Amino acid sequence: MNFSRWLRRATFLSARRRIEWFPPFKLMGVKVVTLEDDWQRVVFRLPLTAFSRNMGGSMFGGYQAALADPIAPIACAKQFPGYTVWTRALHLEFDHPGTSSLELRFEFDEQIKSRIREDLARNGRSTPLFEYGLYREDGVRCTRVQCKVAIR
Repeated sequence: MNFSRWLRRATFLSARRRIEWFPPFKLMGVKVVTLEDDWQRVVFRLPLTAFSRNMGGSMFGGYQAALADPIAPIACAKQFPGYTVWTRALHLEFDHPGTSSLELRFEFDEQIKSRIREDLARNGRSTPLFEYGLYREDGVRCTRVQCKVAIR
Protein backbone atom coordinates (compact mmCIF):
# COMPACT_ATOMS: atom_id res chain seq x y z
CA MET A 1 0.00 0.00 0.00
CA ASN A 2 1.41 3.41 -0.89
CA PHE A 3 1.50 6.34 1.51
CA SER A 4 -1.30 8.31 -0.22
CA ARG A 5 -3.69 5.36 0.02
CA TRP A 6 -2.73 4.76 3.65
CA LEU A 7 -3.25 8.47 4.39
CA ARG A 8 -6.77 8.41 2.87
CA ARG A 9 -7.69 5.49 5.12
CA ALA A 10 -6.03 6.87 8.27
CA THR A 11 -9.28 7.89 9.94
CA PHE A 12 -7.51 8.34 13.28
CA LEU A 13 -6.01 11.51 11.73
CA SER A 14 -8.17 14.61 11.31
CA ALA A 15 -9.18 15.60 7.78
CA ARG A 16 -7.07 18.72 8.22
CA ARG A 17 -3.95 16.65 9.05
CA ARG A 18 -4.56 14.19 6.18
CA ILE A 19 -4.68 17.09 3.73
CA GLU A 20 -1.56 18.73 5.10
CA TRP A 21 0.31 15.40 5.01
CA PHE A 22 -0.72 14.63 1.40
CA PRO A 23 2.78 14.37 -0.17
CA PRO A 24 2.53 17.17 -2.80
CA PHE A 25 0.91 19.53 -0.27
CA LYS A 26 3.43 18.58 2.43
CA LEU A 27 6.34 19.38 0.09
CA MET A 28 4.75 22.74 -0.78
CA GLY A 29 4.10 23.56 2.89
CA VAL A 30 0.31 23.87 2.48
CA LYS A 31 -1.60 24.57 5.70
CA VAL A 32 -5.33 24.27 6.26
CA VAL A 33 -6.82 27.52 7.56
CA THR A 34 -10.53 26.64 7.27
CA LEU A 35 -12.08 23.31 6.40
CA GLU A 36 -15.80 22.71 6.74
CA ASP A 37 -16.72 19.02 6.98
CA ASP A 38 -18.68 19.04 3.72
CA TRP A 39 -16.13 21.27 1.94
CA GLN A 40 -18.75 24.00 1.56
CA ARG A 41 -15.98 26.47 2.41
CA VAL A 42 -12.22 25.86 2.51
CA VAL A 43 -9.19 28.10 2.89
CA PHE A 44 -5.60 26.93 2.44
CA ARG A 45 -2.33 28.80 3.00
CA LEU A 46 0.47 28.37 0.45
CA PRO A 47 3.72 29.84 1.78
CA LEU A 48 6.13 31.82 -0.34
CA THR A 49 9.48 30.09 0.20
CA ALA A 50 12.87 29.86 -1.48
CA PHE A 51 11.50 26.89 -3.45
CA SER A 52 8.19 28.47 -4.50
CA ARG A 53 9.66 31.88 -5.40
CA ASN A 54 10.46 32.52 -9.06
CA MET A 55 13.31 34.71 -10.33
CA GLY A 56 10.99 37.74 -10.23
CA GLY A 57 10.38 37.24 -6.51
CA SER A 58 6.78 36.05 -6.74
CA MET A 59 5.08 32.67 -6.40
CA PHE A 60 5.56 30.19 -9.25
CA GLY A 61 2.33 29.64 -11.15
CA GLY A 62 2.89 25.89 -11.00
CA TYR A 63 2.69 25.94 -7.20
CA GLN A 64 -0.59 27.81 -7.41
CA ALA A 65 -1.97 25.44 -10.04
CA ALA A 66 -0.93 22.36 -8.04
CA LEU A 67 -2.91 23.61 -5.05
CA ALA A 68 -5.91 24.88 -7.05
CA ASP A 69 -6.35 21.75 -9.20
CA PRO A 70 -7.93 19.26 -6.76
CA ILE A 71 -9.99 21.67 -4.61
CA ALA A 72 -13.27 21.88 -6.59
CA PRO A 73 -13.30 18.14 -7.46
CA ILE A 74 -12.75 17.14 -3.82
CA ALA A 75 -15.56 19.51 -2.77
CA CYS A 76 -17.85 17.91 -5.37
CA ALA A 77 -16.90 14.41 -4.21
CA LYS A 78 -17.79 15.43 -0.63
CA GLN A 79 -21.12 16.98 -1.69
CA PHE A 80 -22.05 14.18 -4.14
CA PRO A 81 -20.67 10.89 -2.81
CA GLY A 82 -20.91 7.83 -5.03
CA TYR A 83 -19.91 9.66 -8.22
CA THR A 84 -16.56 9.69 -9.98
CA VAL A 85 -15.15 13.22 -9.98
CA TRP A 86 -12.12 14.80 -11.65
CA THR A 87 -10.79 18.09 -13.01
CA ARG A 88 -11.85 18.44 -16.63
CA ALA A 89 -10.16 21.81 -17.22
CA LEU A 90 -8.18 24.28 -15.12
CA HIS A 91 -7.56 27.88 -16.10
CA LEU A 92 -5.53 30.35 -14.04
CA GLU A 93 -5.23 34.08 -14.68
CA PHE A 94 -2.38 35.79 -12.91
CA ASP A 95 -3.72 39.31 -12.37
CA HIS A 96 -1.09 40.44 -9.84
CA PRO A 97 2.21 38.95 -8.69
CA GLY A 98 2.04 36.63 -5.69
CA THR A 99 4.64 38.51 -3.66
CA SER A 100 3.65 36.99 -0.30
CA SER A 101 2.29 33.73 0.98
CA LEU A 102 -1.08 33.09 -0.64
CA GLU A 103 -4.48 32.01 0.62
CA LEU A 104 -6.67 29.87 -1.61
CA ARG A 105 -10.34 30.61 -0.86
CA PHE A 106 -13.10 28.35 -2.14
CA GLU A 107 -16.85 28.43 -1.47
CA PHE A 108 -19.36 26.00 -2.94
CA ASP A 109 -22.10 28.20 -4.40
CA GLU A 110 -25.65 26.99 -3.65
CA GLN A 111 -26.84 27.75 -7.21
CA ILE A 112 -24.10 25.57 -8.68
CA LYS A 113 -24.96 22.82 -6.19
CA SER A 114 -28.64 22.95 -7.24
CA ARG A 115 -27.71 22.82 -10.93
CA ILE A 116 -25.45 19.82 -10.31
CA ARG A 117 -28.28 18.00 -8.49
CA GLU A 118 -30.62 18.67 -11.43
CA ASP A 119 -28.02 17.54 -13.99
CA LEU A 120 -27.27 14.35 -12.06
CA ALA A 121 -30.97 13.52 -11.68
CA ARG A 122 -31.66 14.19 -15.37
CA ASN A 123 -28.46 12.94 -17.08
CA GLY A 124 -26.40 11.12 -14.47
CA ARG A 125 -23.57 13.58 -15.11
CA SER A 126 -22.65 17.22 -14.67
CA THR A 127 -19.78 19.48 -15.71
CA PRO A 128 -19.96 22.59 -13.50
CA LEU A 129 -17.54 25.51 -13.66
CA PHE A 130 -16.19 26.89 -10.37
CA GLU A 131 -14.39 30.18 -9.84
CA TYR A 132 -12.18 30.88 -6.84
CA GLY A 133 -8.93 32.67 -6.13
CA LEU A 134 -5.57 32.93 -4.47
CA TYR A 135 -5.08 36.02 -2.34
CA ARG A 136 -1.96 37.78 -1.09
CA GLU A 137 -1.51 38.68 2.56
CA ASP A 138 -2.63 42.25 1.77
CA GLY A 139 -6.02 40.88 0.61
CA VAL A 140 -5.46 41.40 -3.13
CA ARG A 141 -6.63 38.53 -5.33
CA CYS A 142 -3.57 37.82 -7.43
CA THR A 143 -4.80 34.69 -9.22
CA ARG A 144 -8.26 33.88 -10.56
CA VAL A 145 -8.96 30.16 -10.87
CA GLN A 146 -11.61 28.60 -13.11
CA CYS A 147 -12.01 24.87 -12.65
CA LYS A 148 -14.38 22.78 -14.74
CA VAL A 149 -15.23 19.54 -12.93
CA ALA A 150 -16.54 16.31 -14.46
CA ILE A 151 -18.99 14.42 -12.25
CA ARG A 152 -20.08 11.04 -13.58
